[in-house]
Amino acid sequence: MQRPARATIADVARVAGVSKATVSRFLNHRDRLLSDDIAARVEAAVAQLAYTPSPMAQALSHGRSRLIGLIVADITNPYSVAVLRGAEKACQDAGYLVMLFNLGNDIDREREAIDALAGYQVDGFILNTLGRGTGLIDAEALRGKPAVLVDRRHAGMHTDFVSLDNAAAMQLACGHLVEGGHRELLYVTEPQKGVSSRRERTAAFGACVQSQGPRVSGMVFECEADDAAGLDAALQGLHQRARRARRRAAVLAGNAVVTLRVAAAMARLGLQFGSDLGFVGFDDPEWAPLIGPGLSAIAQPTEAIGRSAATCLLERLKGLEGPARQLLLPGELVVRGSSAPAS
Repeated sequence: MQRPARATIADVARVAGVSKATVSRFLNHRDRLLSDDIAARVEAAVAQLAYTPSPMAQALSHGRSRLIGLIVADITNPYSVAVLRGAEKACQDAGYLVMLFNLGNDIDREREAIDALAGYQVDGFILNTLGRGTGLIDAEALRGKPAVLVDRRHAGMHTDFVSLDNAAAMQLACGHLVEGGHRELLYVTEPQKGVSSRRERTAAFGACVQSQGPRVSGMVFECEADDAAGLDAALQGLHQRARRARRRAAVLAGNAVVTLRVAAAMARLGLQFGSDLGFVGFDDPEWAPLIGPGLSAIAQPTEAIGRSAATCLLERLKGLEGPARQLLLPGELVVRGSSAPAS
């Protein structure tokens, strides 16, 4: 059975015998501009036709769609999901809806995402994107809409930015390992490729090692997704150097993706977390306590990052002006057996 067509404002105007502008005045609670007779006729027509105004149309009539466009690099990444959750809650509390565009780690789709969401007249953007590639977003692509960047900076975009405090978090992780007696450190990261969060963590690792002087040595290994042999060699080399020097060694992982690769390599090599190699990883996935003696981690305040990004954007939409702001939130060190100090 075919559903009856939804009544339009033109239908209401026809039944009430008035103009569409008159119906609009009534619907926007400006019936004080109408006579009692005309207001009653419009009200009766609305009831007769069971007319309900489109929220989108009402919002656009006031110059706002009440929609926020959220672009994420990879919706399968727990980080992105947690950020989305925080942003969506803050937007809902303020009367906005979130429209999501998932890039699926395709580095050339960022402009496509902006164009798609702009077609729905979103009021602003929250961008947790890849931050590189030929389709990189710039200020011009935003069409004058305010935006907030999450986790990754974009060259040439001077907008509000919300992220983990990468330098402080790395210092927390390195300090914990050194305090526990680890003297040979290896930082494993996805290839930096201009991604700001990866570059910041790598630079912070170098600074932390340098601050310890000659008693601590550190190396960086950029781990490609398909280079299991390279990662095995890096971990095996770390373990052998530490044994020869009679020093404790530890691995730091740049994110949960790298943590999983390191765990797989440790299993292939027959090495144990904690006893053979210490470990601390950025991000604290729900499976971290289940591997070996439990994997120590830097837990990111992901939901708070999403909520803070949404709050920054909503403040801009309310008219807040001024220079771009930077909000860096602290990470939390979650200590488990993989970074146990020397007995």
